[in-house]
Amino acid sequence: MANSNDLKNYQASQIKVLEGLEPVRKRPGMYIGSTDTKGLHHLVKEILDNSVDEAIAGFGKTIQLFRSETNEYHRQLFLSHKNNKKSTADEKEIGNQVVTVTDNGRGIPTDMHESGVSAMEIVMTKLHAGGKFEETAYKASGGLHGIGSSAVNALSSLMQVAVKRNGKYFYQSHSRGIPAESVKEITEKELLSKFDDVAADFIKYESGSMVQFIVDPTIFSTVDFSHKQMIQIVKDRAYLMAGIYFQFFDRIEKLEQHYYFEGGIRSLVEHLNMTRKSLHKVFYVSDDWQDPDTGKNIGIELALQYNDTYNEHIESYVNVINTPDGGTHVQGFRLALGRVMRDYAEKNNLIKEKEAFVADDLREGLTAVVFVKMPANDLQFESQTKAKLNNAEAQTAVYQVFKDALSTYLEENPKVARAIIEKVLISARARLAARAAKDAVIRKGLLEGVSLPGKLADCQSRQASESEIYIVEGDSAGGSAKQGRDRKFQAIFPLRGKILNTERARLDKIVASEELKNLVIALGCGIGESFNIEKLRYHRIILMNDADVDGEHITTLGLTFFFRHLKQIVEAGYLYVAMPPLYKITQGKDEQYVYSDEDKDKLLAPVYAKDPNAKIGVQRYKGLGEMNPEQLWTTTMDPKTRMLKKIAIEDADKSDNAFEVLMGDEVAPRKKFIQSHAYMAQLDV
Repeated sequence: MANSNDLKNYQASQIKVLEGLEPVRKRPGMYIGSTDTKGLHHLVKEILDNSVDEAIAGFGKTIQLFRSETNEYHRQLFLSHKNNKKSTADEKEIGNQVVTVTDNGRGIPTDMHESGVSAMEIVMTKLHAGGKFEETAYKASGGLHGIGSSAVNALSSLMQVAVKRNGKYFYQSHSRGIPAESVKEITEKELLSKFDDVAADFIKYESGSMVQFIVDPTIFSTVDFSHKQMIQIVKDRAYLMAGIYFQFFDRIEKLEQHYYFEGGIRSLVEHLNMTRKSLHKVFYVSDDWQDPDTGKNIGIELALQYNDTYNEHIESYVNVINTPDGGTHVQGFRLALGRVMRDYAEKNNLIKEKEAFVADDLREGLTAVVFVKMPANDLQFESQTKAKLNNAEAQTAVYQVFKDALSTYLEENPKVARAIIEKVLISARARLAARAAKDAVIRKGLLEGVSLPGKLADCQSRQASESEIYIVEGDSAGGSAKQGRDRKFQAIFPLRGKILNTERARLDKIVASEELKNLVIALGCGIGESFNIEKLRYHRIILMNDADVDGEHITTLGLTFFFRHLKQIVEAGYLYVAMPPLYKITQGKDEQYVYSDEDKDKLLAPVYAKDPNAKIGVQRYKGLGEMNPEQLWTTTMDPKTRMLKKIAIEDADKSDNAFEVLMGDEVAPRKKFIQSHAYMAQLDV
């Protein structure tokens, strides 16, 4: 909890202004990345991370996030801003959801700044302004340019800010970055009337900040926040901030989530590996590294655990900001891991010369979290969205701290060391076998002149952007598809039976499978190290299978193959699943196709209500082979009438876990999943 000295030391003199706000509204993508749902939720991160920065600095232990509906008070306040001559508001609409963040930190300074207005107003309305330019205010922070709060303000139809300091409340409201009036002191009663029940805990704090905003619908393509994404944002930060209470209250969905992890990133690694068989307990190190040139400290936290899968999962953070593209801190981690593992293996005679492993061999089954804390004014990112860290000193810091700690750990835990080395050597042997198998395929496919597989019925077009390929199981369905297609742009690739479950299959197993090898050759983009998406021959790859249990299983096997081994195709948006109809409804000469039991009931209900004795033919399709070529074209292949599901990866972690649970070797997690979700199958969900 903050004391009087902390409050006294955090004053207006620490808020530095660097310049002006309209550029944010003109080019929001430069400041938040995009104006779609990703950019929308980036606003939540910006405000939430200001509270997290207070916690990193050692002030405040509780952070709350609320999602509520816009009420009449918000609408009237927005209109009052519109009537303010200083306001640029010229729209009647505001978003229908309200986001509020509260913390019990020191509270934004409210005293007069050297520029002549309150420091609180400076922080919320000026670009390049904040306490993160002064080390005395924040030694480690996610903020880089002092843009976060002011950018969110500029992109919000309405923002309210309240601060509690020295037992007093201070308040200011804004519309599209323009304040209605100067910061003023208000009573507790006035505070509650403005913020309603989201301020219930805030008034109990000794000090703190509360920021509430409603996004501008003229800027964003959507203004509806996802409670799932908001929960994930909170949960990610809770794992990083050991000992800090995070609370999420959804007033719309009527749900409440609390997160507190004493183990911090150790708990995160355990969570990421919960569906996998781990080879050892989580390795963890936390230490500070001092830059010999500048004398500045960098805090290092790192957790690592190997499992028995073939996939790597590394998450990296800088001052609780996720860096999905990694950066110098991840490079330092990889360099140290390779050096320590090689030194240990050679010292203990665990490898032979022919078995020497490379960096890629260390990645199979590796789960790790790399977390560094650095002075905010030293941070160097590639952009305001902070996807990749560029600080060279971060690489040195992580390398030295991790190398020393891991070397000691392996010496003290020889069984763990040998288990990891053996895992790495198995990966190396598999890599060599896969390369040999791949080279054999290349020699056979290119040097001997065998190009496209004979079973492929290719299309006439050679333009990938207009070409599509249907991957179909069964000779009868494949035959109908070949006859019913439009040869100009539609290719057909028939499969024989169910393909290999590739969840745990390495490249050598895939190229040894005749069906999968031919499919890879047909797609033209290669696989593994030779993959090149520019060589992909079709920009619509469509899995077309029967609408029954077997068909769903075959589709799942196909999705597993693409997710695990051709993931770039999915990420590019080129993978689809066809939606064949379940029923053909016939009444007289009229025919209509429906795609679910629910749609069938909706179609038939009014007909039977009007005439209970109506003669209606209902044909349930058991498979694509039951359709003649014309029917298959009309229902499933004609771009004008067909239904396709585009496959996208919304959450990589959840997708990874889903495939591991449903398609992996462990029976217990799959059984638990089926038992938990059986009711959905009964409801035909």
